[in-house]
Amino acid sequence: MISAEASRQTAAVVHRQALTAIRWHVMAALFLLSFVTIVDRVAISSAKNDMAAELRIPDLTFGVVFGAFAIGYAIFMLPSGWLADRWGPRKFLAATVACWSLFTLGTGLVSVVSVLIAIRFLFGAAEAGAYPTAARALYGWLPIGERGLALGLMNTGSRLGAAIGLTAMSVSVAAIGWRASFLVLGAVGFVWAAWWFAWFRDDPRQKRGVSTAELELIGTAAIPTAAGKQEMRWQALVSRDSALLLVQYFASNFTFFFCFSWLLPYLRSRFGLGPHEAGAWASIPLYCGALATWTSGLTVDAIYRRGRWGTSRRLPAMCGFGLAAVMLVVAPHMASVGGFIACFAITTFGIDFTLSPSWSVASDIGGPRTGTLSAAMNTLGSTGSFVSSVLFPALLAWTGSIQSHFLLAAALDVAAVFCWWAIRPERYKRS
Repeated sequence: MISAEASRQTAAVVHRQALTAIRWHVMAALFLLSFVTIVDRVAISSAKNDMAAELRIPDLTFGVVFGAFAIGYAIFMLPSGWLADRWGPRKFLAATVACWSLFTLGTGLVSVVSVLIAIRFLFGAAEAGAYPTAARALYGWLPIGERGLALGLMNTGSRLGAAIGLTAMSVSVAAIGWRASFLVLGAVGFVWAAWWFAWFRDDPRQKRGVSTAELELIGTAAIPTAAGKQEMRWQALVSRDSALLLVQYFASNFTFFFCFSWLLPYLRSRFGLGPHEAGAWASIPLYCGALATWTSGLTVDAIYRRGRWGTSRRLPAMCGFGLAAVMLVVAPHMASVGGFIACFAITTFGIDFTLSPSWSVASDIGGPRTGTLSAAMNTLGSTGSFVSSVLFPALLAWTGSIQSHFLLAAALDVAAVFCWWAIRPERYKRS
């Protein structure tokens, strides 16, 4: 006769065996999206010199081209986050990827700078919904103890996409030209959008193959109800913690966007590098960023599992911003390309170590409205990106050195350390 204890142990084993991992398939899909998104975004940096020569665009005007993306991204971020919460990630993410793929195709067809600026603005507007919608999808599919790693991996995809994209696009532009390169990238986006719409489901309970054990792990409170019917938590979204979260993300993007805009052209100009060599050097900080987002996600979840919710967010972020601030002061004094890239790679590692905490806190505070709050956070981030992309060539022309721009970025990063010291995500306990 089987004892009650043996029966319970057998039941526990069967339950564990029944635990599926569809939630991590969702994570893999969003990792791929993040990769493709950033390849599309940084492609123009690799193509900048060829585009500028053919279309006769001076550097200051190209700063506006870079910045037009950031402005479109900022303006449409909050509406995109709200629509992601209302329509659900399945419909909205498929639609927004299809739209930005169309504008990626359009970038390869432009012949005048005014049209290029308009297309980059619309491209930014279409891409605005990507990360808030992805974060909303992960809120519905991941338990809180796994979100740090998942959100870190999502950002790892963006950094690998940028690193590989800068090198691959430099080769592609040399081989088939910048116009054909943008056409290929646009086609890839359309394929992903069609697949996502066919495969993904907003509610894990409606996805074939998800076991009862996995649904229990995800938690019923994290599973979205009908789109648009969740209670809006305005008190949380307009809290002091939310405001501090937004401010620190401005600092993060101000520092990091240099990788996506002026790093490659700056390396070519200052050190006299060819396009392939410059692309290879420019990708190194992004590989460091990919390592940082992954290790940061692991760190966040490891500290959280020790019962230290707030510390799991604050400590990695404060360490990351502090490291970045120090290396930004050192980098301008490096005389060789290797020394400069080594310093800026450590800077990027520090900045990207803050991403998993940032997106985790957006989910902590936002709850069912994670799309809205993460969109607000990204709005401030893209504002920082715009200011950085436009200010860099102006400061460089004024001072003749990148030191002024880097010192400003370092000061913002120090301010971000104090923001994180005051943030208390544990006040917003839910699933």
